[in-house]
Amino acid sequence: MSAYLLGIDVGTSACKVAVFDENGSVKAQAVSEYPVIYPKPGWAEQRPEDWWAGVCIATREALRNSGINRGDISGIGVDGQSWSAIAVDQSGAVLCNTPIWTDTRARAECDEIRSLVPEQELFALCGNPVQPSYTFPKILWYKNHLPDVYRHASYILQSNSFIVQRLTGEFTQDVSQGYGLCCFDMQQAKWDKDMAARLGVRPELLPTIFPCHTVVGKVTREAAVLTGLMEGTPVVAGGLDAACGTLGAGVIEPGETQEQGGQAGGMSLCIDRYAADPRLILSFHVAQDRWLLQGGTTGGGGALKWLRENICPELSFVQMSELADTVPAGSDGVIFLPYMAGERSPIWNPNASGVFFGLNYGKSRAHLIRAVMEGVGYALRHNLEVAQSAGAMVGTLRAMGGSANSLVWTQMKADITGKRIEVPASDTATTLGAAILAGVGTGVFADFADATTRTVAVKRKHIPNVMKKAAYDNGYDGYRELYERLAPMMAERENHKED
Repeated sequence: MSAYLLGIDVGTSACKVAVFDENGSVKAQAVSEYPVIYPKPGWAEQRPEDWWAGVCIATREALRNSGINRGDISGIGVDGQSWSAIAVDQSGAVLCNTPIWTDTRARAECDEIRSLVPEQELFALCGNPVQPSYTFPKILWYKNHLPDVYRHASYILQSNSFIVQRLTGEFTQDVSQGYGLCCFDMQQAKWDKDMAARLGVRPELLPTIFPCHTVVGKVTREAAVLTGLMEGTPVVAGGLDAACGTLGAGVIEPGETQEQGGQAGGMSLCIDRYAADPRLILSFHVAQDRWLLQGGTTGGGGALKWLRENICPELSFVQMSELADTVPAGSDGVIFLPYMAGERSPIWNPNASGVFFGLNYGKSRAHLIRAVMEGVGYALRHNLEVAQSAGAMVGTLRAMGGSANSLVWTQMKADITGKRIEVPASDTATTLGAAILAGVGTGVFADFADATTRTVAVKRKHIPNVMKKAAYDNGYDGYRELYERLAPMMAERENHKED
């Protein structure tokens, strides 16, 4: 009898659920959307209950469309967006909306953290800088601004661990999502509870940490009724969406690199030793005994989605790619800074903003589309260059996410970075990664190498076009210079808003 695995992806705009066989073939998949709430400038919230409702809807639909018996599901893996701070009470009830990964409200709390413990000491422990988008400053924000929430909270959960709790009743934390907390020991994969206390956070809020493929519970009777799953189905701890996408793209060995083309952009470089760099993001991989040196940008597929919704809603993404292909490399001088929610690595500037430069009456929306695509490609190149300057070896990239469906955009990224890009099953890499975790945890696969060998296959390849190198080198130089010149103005305008 064939084994089937279920992968759940808690994304920013939607929940995706997919059923896979043991060879990685998709038997069925479903999507359920939910909103992002923007109450104030710099704030971005979601309702975790919307995630759970989406999981229930999409899981029922995927099971119904798969045509398989729900009892044939061997295991369930859940991945989710980073840096949530879901405050729940002892029953698992959500106490407030959660700030998501683009939320930067906790700037004052970052200053508070730095005043309590030198940042170099924190960096030596957790391998990452102190940033307002990270989970730990958000917990302090609750303490300072929502004291009732902080007082009644029993745990702070991540997006995937919240869904795992709803499925199993267990409160957990996976190792790959620890990197957003200043008290997480990035070398030992454990909490430093003394550090949490020094920074003013109750250590008991931190759930027990598990490897991502560990079975942490089974589907409860209540969850089975709501989702259509079989009661007793094993559920693993799961992990970070970018890390699961990296696994689903087949990246498990040192030097292999995933290129992310979802709502956010960036890359994840697999390493087998601790190697922190303050310009980049360091997390544990969901694959055991590996880390990921990541470049995470706020402007990825989400930037093109924004353009479509506001400038050309009548066009499909395929039509937008076709229009972009009518404009030469370099967009005839139009440059786009994709900092649509501040920016993460490598500039780490919450004041950064999106910018179009070089417009005139001779430019069309095709120029805008291509400039957005190129801007995302330039951000990717910037992160890759920083990783290489830090001593990392970057070879062929494995592309994943919706952006990888565009041959035009993927080729553009290959030309801009000078890196060969391979594309496996781009739309399902993240849910496949979550399902692989379940497969390894339940014994469907012997290990991660066995899993990726059996489930991941390259569908197409993109070779850099050397004839476009000069145009893109010039465009990239302009991209870097434009930000450097505008950064002081961005900071000044932000200060005026605060006044």
